[in-house]
This record gives sequence, C-alpha cells and structure tokens, in this order.
Amino acid sequence: MYQKFGKRIIDFLVSLAFIIVFCWLFAILAIIIKVTSPGPVLFKQKRVARTPGVDLQFFEIFKFRTMYIDTPKDMPTHLLDDPESFITPIGKFLRKTSLDELPQMFNILGGSMSFIGPRPALWNQEDLMELRVANGSAKAVPGLTGLAQISGRDELEIGVKAGLDGEYAKKISFLGDVKIFVMTFVSVLKSDGVVEGKK
Repeated sequence: MYQKFGKRIIDFLVSLAFIIVFCWLFAILAIIIKVTSPGPVLFKQKRVARTPGVDLQFFEIFKFRTMYIDTPKDMPTHLLDDPESFITPIGKFLRKTSLDELPQMFNILGGSMSFIGPRPALWNQEDLMELRVANGSAKAVPGLTGLAQISGRDELEIGVKAGLDGEYAKKISFLGDVKIFVMTFVSVLKSDGVVEGKK
C-alpha cells in the first residue's frame, strides 16, 4: 500500500510544502549563481526514469548550476581530470552542502522523482542500467537520495551501487525511507562520499 500510493502522496505534499516554505532560499541562491558566473541558474540533464519495461524512459533532472557552461556535458564530475577548474565560485559550496540538488523538489512534485530511491542514472551509463534492470531496481522511481548515497556515494563502484539499489527496491517501506532520509542529513553534514575528480 505504501509503495503504490503512500509514497507518492508523501512525496507530493512534502515537496510542495518545502517549495512554499523555502522559496526565499531558492531566490537567494538563484541570484548568487547569476551574479557570480555567466549562464543559466538551472542545470538540466537527461536522466533515466523509472523503467518498468525493456525500453528506457528519460526525463530532465534539475539542479542549481555549479559549473561553468563550457564544462563537458553528460560526464559525472568525479570522472573529470580537473573538476576544480570547472566549478564556479559558489559551486563548491553548493555541491558540498548538496544545496545544488534543491531544484529536484520540482522533479519530485511532478512525479519524475521521489525523495528516496536509486539516484537517476545518466542516459549513457549503460553498465549501471544493465545491472539495475537485472536486479529489478530499474522499476523503482529514481530518488533525491537513496541507500547507495548513505553508504558511500561517489566512492562506491558501479556494481556496489547497483547492488544497494537492488537491495532497496526489494524492501521499500515507510520506516526504511524515513531511516534513509534521516541518515542523508548526517551524510550531507559530514560531506561523506563526495569525490571531485578521478580517483
């Protein structure tokens, strides 16, 4: 019952409340981003959506822009040779605090994402998607945070991430989601698992 109805209802109500209560924060961050570097306030990227069938489905994920507009597109930041050279003056702070993820509240409100679930893969991360299809986690709605994010984030190998996604998808529950949500705050405060550049 929770997975079919409750999860979506909670996602909608909480994301809507968050956007209303913190609209001032969205506005302040947008102004800072705009005045500190040229380019749009938001960064949009093609990501893989929930995939109940064989064919992949896609959506646009929203983030506050933290990198210059000439940064290579569709490449995870931790795979860049020198990511520091691409990050804007305010970008490092936004990424460290995960404030760059705030616009995903609109993804959650619209239903393309959930608060908790496997992080949406890039359209070209075929290895990750193959593993997710195999373990069933491709059928789960992508999340703002998830079991893999509180277990190592960028430090995890693809196979380990996919394994954790599969583990989550097999036992989605309200209490499990609450636990991941709370542990995410701890992880963000400690900046756990954030890797900028190739390991």
